[in-house]
Amino acid sequence: MERYVAFDIGDRRIGVAISDPGNTYALPSETYFRKGFKEDVAAVARIAGEKGATCVVCGLPVNFDGSESIQTERARGFIRELEKQLSCPVVCVDERFTTVMADDTLKSEGMKGEKRKKYVDALAAANILDGYLSRLQAQKKTEETDMNSDLDDETEDDEEYEEGIIELIDDQGETVKFTQIGTMEYKDVPYVFLVLAEPKEGYSDEDIFVFRYEQRLLKPGDDGYVEGEDNVAGMLYPIEDEALMEEVFEAFQNETDDEDDEYDDDEDIPL
Repeated sequence: MERYVAFDIGDRRIGVAISDPGNTYALPSETYFRKGFKEDVAAVARIAGEKGATCVVCGLPVNFDGSESIQTERARGFIRELEKQLSCPVVCVDERFTTVMADDTLKSEGMKGEKRKKYVDALAAANILDGYLSRLQAQKKTEETDMNSDLDDETEDDEEYEEGIIELIDDQGETVKFTQIGTMEYKDVPYVFLVLAEPKEGYSDEDIFVFRYEQRLLKPGDDGYVEGEDNVAGMLYPIEDEALMEEVFEAFQNETDDEDDEYDDDEDIPL
């Protein structure tokens, strides 16, 4: 019998989730508190074995635009070592939004402080696994459907898009292209940090633009809704409070500096 086990790999905690017997939905299981790189890898491999995993699903942290970051490399290093200790396949999936979604879910249920920290990672792992199981189910339905139409022609008609580029409309109604350089949560609110992707009159190439990020779940009938997909839509909003803007930017700089220092000192993490 197939059994999927998912891990949300964080710097301090690792959330664990498992699939139900029918592999149709995910169940939050537990949260492992990290102790040391080698010990953590062995512990996660042991958990996968105890849960009877036939496939392990690991969340891969990437930026909101899908580009990779330092955190992505850290997770990849952990996953590479984990694969050496497992006999089952390991699948990496995009974990964007899952921890934020999990934290919002627990807040809405009235869970606070340290208690929420113990559950948020397990719930994030469940969100990762739910998305993966949904894609598997959609794939199976597609394979069972007669797909003899000419898909190549449909692909040629699709609009081209530039990978890693975020397009926003400014106050003058003009399109401005940005590249994402980072994300962070400040006082439980997610923010996105962008720079110009190409020169634009009226904008400085040296400026870093900060936006507040919000997400919502699309419903049938909404633009962009796709049956069987995650259907999470993200929105970026400018920060109008200059004092808050300075606080967020300073926090981002401090966090970036701290991550760089920690990454340089952590010699156990393979790249």
